Amino acid sequence: MLVPQLFFLCSKAQEQKLQSFTQYDFVPGDEILFYDDFSQDAIGDFPALWTTNGSGEVKTLNIAPGKWFHMNAEDAVYSYINPIPFPENFIVEFDLIVDDEFVEFEMTLYEGDEDVEMSTDLYPGPRGLQIWPCSEYGGAWRTKGFDEENWLEGSSEKNPILSGEINHVIVWIQNRRVRIYHRGEKVLDGPTTIVRGTKFNRLRFCCWDSESKPFLSNLQISTAAPDIRSKLITEGRMISYGIYFDSGKDVVKPQSYGALKDIANVLKENPGVRVKIVGHTDSDGDEAMNLELSKRRSQSVKNELNKTFGIDKAILDTDGEGESQPLVLNTSAEGKAKNRRVEFIKL
Repeated sequence: MLVPQLFFLCSKAQEQKLQSFTQYDFVPGDEILFYDDFSQDAIGDFPALWTTNGSGEVKTLNIAPGKWFHMNAEDAVYSYINPIPFPENFIVEFDLIVDDEFVEFEMTLYEGDEDVEMSTDLYPGPRGLQIWPCSEYGGAWRTKGFDEENWLEGSSEKNPILSGEINHVIVWIQNRRVRIYHRGEKVLDGPTTIVRGTKFNRLRFCCWDSESKPFLSNLQISTAAPDIRSKLITEGRMISYGIYFDSGKDVVKPQSYGALKDIANVLKENPGVRVKIVGHTDSDGDEAMNLELSKRRSQSVKNELNKTFGIDKAILDTDGEGESQPLVLNTSAEGKAKNRRVEFIKL
């Protein structure tokens, strides 16, 4: 059971402390727009919510839990079938496993026809953004914002994708700005990478390399940077999807740093405010175990706020509701992701 989302990392990453992620300044928002971990798909099938001009299948792996989408065709496009209502400020997160250091693998966000499920054009739609993790051209990371007349390019050699391991990639889009995070740091920050006037509504992945066939899972799109001060102090309640735990565990993961730092700042700026931290799970697994796990996780959040950010434990209460208070039905991967959350309630 995950709150708010499962990201299984290698043992080396698990040893990292929260403080080692101080460059993680992104904070996921309070709304999940899209989520797919392929849990609804049968092993060996092509994912039901995707389409391609090549081939692919859902698999399990010996180094990671859950199901993984194996994009195993050369020169193939893999498109999510439905339009996505991207706002101007949003975050895309996904887990990626590759078997070769030089991967010609690309994520494209673009402005496309809502009735056209897939475009195989190199530059689809009138405007878009391409991101290459660990491309063999131009360094470890490469970006290109485009329209019919312009290319706005960026690159970085920092923290490349590691082969044979789980890489958690975060892309934060804010108007024309693109930030990419990987392995505990911000690896690329392009303030004007996206062509002015671009309105994204489509997502696809492309494989241009005959050697490496990447595996994808835990793909999430959320709103970004909620007004924590307003939500918590004025409205009295704030939902966070930026505090991470491994499956069945109550240890706060290092990439939670940005979300916890923002909450700590609000509490420091508003002395006298007391807050209850409440953990929630989806309905997978045993109900009693989910309840106990949610309580332990809220206590872990309290401990991190105290230990790492100096928040007095006396102003922090904790509780857990397990699976008893879903926001939506637990009938899809996206619904379950919305129910896995940590709430902060002003007392």
